[in-house]
Amino acid sequence: MNVQIDPHTLKRLIERGATEGEIRDVVENGQPVSARHGRLAKAKVYEFKKERHGRYYEQKRVEVIYVVENDVVITVTAYVFYGKWE
Repeated sequence: MNVQIDPHTLKRLIERGATEGEIRDVVENGQPVSARHGRLAKAKVYEFKKERHGRYYEQKRVEVIYVVENDVVITVTAYVFYGKWE
């Protein structure tokens, strides 16, 4: 699958604590989640087991919002949530 990571998404990944590899993995292997404005979204939970901003978190959940144009996935943004999911 051809995934094009938008510069806005790259900027957000750094701020929110995700990697480019995770973004690609979420798009290719994540679970579909709801998105607004006719966009698509997928999410995946990763083991984290580290501190972030002074708090320890077991896991992080990466959500990628994207569109598909001419068989190319183009990311819109990415969100990262920290906590524990089953």
